[in-house]
Amino acid sequence: MASLLLEIGTEELPPAFCPAALTQLGPLITASLQDWHFDALPLQGFATPRRLGVLVRDLPSRQRDRVKECKGPPARQAFHQGQPTPAAQGFARRWGLAVEDLAIRATPKGEFVFAEVPQPGQATEALLQEAIPGWIAAIQGKRLMRWGTGTQRFSRPIRWLVALLDDQLLPVQLEQTSPVVSAQASSYGLRRGWRYDPLPIATAEAYEASLRKAGIVPDRQQRQAHIRHLIESKAAELGAVPQLKPALLEELTDLVEAPGLIVGRMEECFLSLPAEVSAMEMVTHQRYVPLFQAPADPLALDAHGVLDPHFLAITNASPLADAALITQGNERVLRARLADGAFFYDQDCSQPLEDYLPRLEGVTFAVGLGSLKDRTDRLARQAQATAMALQRQNGTLQLNREALSRAALLCKADLVTQMVGEFPELQGVMGAKYAMASGEGSQVAEAIREHYLPSGADDPLPTSDLGRVLALSERLELLVSIFATGQRPSGSSDPFALRRAGNGLLRILVDCGWSLNLVTLLEAACSQSAQDFSNLTVSPAALLADLLAFLQQRLRTLLADLGLDYDIVDAVAAEAQEPAALLQDPVDVVCRGLLLQRLRNFGELAPIQMVVQRAARLAEKGDLERHQRNPKDCVDASLFSSPVEGAVLASLEALAPLSRARDRDGYERLLTGLGMLSPQLQAFFEGDDSVMVMASDPDVRRNRLNLLAVLRNQALVIADFSRLSG
Repeated sequence: MASLLLEIGTEELPPAFCPAALTQLGPLITASLQDWHFDALPLQGFATPRRLGVLVRDLPSRQRDRVKECKGPPARQAFHQGQPTPAAQGFARRWGLAVEDLAIRATPKGEFVFAEVPQPGQATEALLQEAIPGWIAAIQGKRLMRWGTGTQRFSRPIRWLVALLDDQLLPVQLEQTSPVVSAQASSYGLRRGWRYDPLPIATAEAYEASLRKAGIVPDRQQRQAHIRHLIESKAAELGAVPQLKPALLEELTDLVEAPGLIVGRMEECFLSLPAEVSAMEMVTHQRYVPLFQAPADPLALDAHGVLDPHFLAITNASPLADAALITQGNERVLRARLADGAFFYDQDCSQPLEDYLPRLEGVTFAVGLGSLKDRTDRLARQAQATAMALQRQNGTLQLNREALSRAALLCKADLVTQMVGEFPELQGVMGAKYAMASGEGSQVAEAIREHYLPSGADDPLPTSDLGRVLALSERLELLVSIFATGQRPSGSSDPFALRRAGNGLLRILVDCGWSLNLVTLLEAACSQSAQDFSNLTVSPAALLADLLAFLQQRLRTLLADLGLDYDIVDAVAAEAQEPAALLQDPVDVVCRGLLLQRLRNFGELAPIQMVVQRAARLAEKGDLERHQRNPKDCVDASLFSSPVEGAVLASLEALAPLSRARDRDGYERLLTGLGMLSPQLQAFFEGDDSVMVMASDPDVRRNRLNLLAVLRNQALVIADFSRLSG
C-alpha cells in the first residue's frame, strides 16, 4: 500500500476559496477511486493561503484485473440454425475473441449475445498521472482567472506542484498553465522578503512534518485552533475579552499559514467614538480583533471603560519579520481608519436625527412601493395598529404609545447617514446612538436599535416592549408590501429575506409570550395596501390568503426548529383546516406543541394518546360537530343502560370548563383528565358493564357516539390526536 501526496502551490488565495476548494478536492478524488474500483480510502486535506493539499493513504499498487461484460446483437441475428452469422463474427472480432467464446443470455428484452472481455488492471501511477490535471481543472470558485498565455483557470496562478506516491515522483504536468508547471518533490516555505526557499518533501507521509518544521501549519482546523488560542491567551493576559466572531476567525484562518500575533494600541482620543464604530473599523477593514474591558452599553456614545485601547492582529510569523516595525505599521493604518470613522460620526451628529427624514424621500424602497419615507409612514401606522391589538389581547401590557410613534418615525433615518453608508451592518445601532445624541428618550433609542432584531437565526431577540412591537410591525409591513407586488420566495430565491422576516415575527411573539391575532391584523393591513399601492393591482382577499399560507409554513418550520417531532407538528398545526385558525394565536400553538413533546419525552403522552385515539376512531362514525365540547348539549343521560356511561359522562362534564382554557395550566389539567379516563373507557368497551356503541336503537347509538365525540372534541382543543404516530 502507498500514500499519495498532491500539493497545488499558488500565489495567495482569497480566504473564501481555500475551504471551498478543499471540500471539492476530496469528492473529486473519491469519485476517481470509485471509478478505478478501489476501496474507500482515508483522505486528509490541507489548505493555506498558498497551497492546497491532500494525502491519500493505503493506495494499492495497481487495479485488480476485471472481466468486462459487453452486450452484443440479439441472438436471433447472431446465430442462424446454430451457425454464427457475420454479426456474431464481427462482434467477436471487435473484442478479440473467438466466436466460440461468446455467450447467449436472457434479458428482459430477449436473448442477446455477450462477450466477457478480460481487462488487466492499470498501475496506480499511470492512473494518477492522467487524473491529477483533471482534478485541478475541475475545482470551481468565484472569479477564476487565467494568467500569461495559458488557458488554465484557477483562483490564483499555480506556481508549483508536488505529486508523490510514497517517495516516487509522479511525472505530472499542467500543460495549460503559463509557464507549464511540472510536478516536483519539493514545496516552498515562508516568504523571506521577495523570495522563498525550496522545502524538500522526502515522502508523502513526511509532508505535514516537513511543513511544520518550516513553521507552516498546513492543517486548517489545527491552524484555526492555534489562532483562537493565541488570541484568547493574549486577551486574558491583558485582562480583556476578545470580540472574535466566527466569521472573523474563519477569515483569519485562511489569511495566514504560520500564525503569529502582534499587540497594537490605538490612541486614547478614539475612545470618544462609540465602541461599535471602532470595533467595526478594526474588523471590517483590517481584520483586527477588538478587545473589551466590559460589555458595551448599546446606547453609550463613547467607548471609555468599555473598549480596551489594545487590539490584536494575526500575521504570518516570518523569521525575518521586525515585530516592532509591523506593529507600528498596523497602528498607523488603524489610526487613519479611526480618523475616517470619527469624521463620519462628527458629521452625522452635527444635526438631529429627525433632520435626516427628508432625505428618505430620495431613496427608493422597492419598485412600486415608493420611497423609504413612504415606508416609514406605513410602518408608523402599523406600529399603532399592532400596539392596540397587543394591548387588547394582553391586558397587563403597558406601552408608551407616544414613544412608539417617535421610534417608528425615526427608525430608518440612520440609513442616509454617512456612518451607515460606510457600514450597513450598523443600521439601527447608529440610529440609537444618534437618537441619544439628539436628545431622544432611551425608550425611543432602544426601540430603534432593536427593531432590526433578529437579523439572523442565531441573533438575539428584542428585549424591550417598544422594541418588540416595532420589530413585529416592521416585519408585518415588509411582508404585506412585498407580497402586494406579487413577489414570493421561491426555492433559494428570497431577495427581500421574507422567510427570515416571517421567522423573526413568530420568534419574537414566542419569546415574549404575547397573544396576537395575526389574521385580523393582516386583514386590516391588506385592505389598507389596496389604497397605499394604487399603482398596483392588489386584491386584499388574495393577498391575505397568500400571507396566511406563508406564515403557516413559517410556523410549522418554527415548531420543527424547537425540536418537536414531525407528527406532533402535524397534530397541533392541524387543529383546523385553514391557516387562519392557527395564526389567531401562534404562541398558543407553540405552547400546545411543546407540552405534547415534553409529555412524550417523559413517557406520559402514550396513555393519553391511546384513550383519545380509541374514542376518536368510533366517534368518526357519528355526526357530532367538532366544536361541541360540552356533553350537556348533546348527550342524553336518560338513554344510558350502564353505569359506565354515567361515569364517562361525569368525567367529561368535569373537563368541559378546562376545554375552554387557553393557557398552559389549563392544557396540562385537561390532558391529565383525559388520561384519567383510561380505566373508565376500558370498562365502557370491555368491562362487565360494557356497552355496544353501535347499538341497534339509532337514538342510543347516536347518544353513545356523541359521548365519544365529546371526548375527541375536548382533546382537539390541544391537538388532532389522530395524527400522532405510535
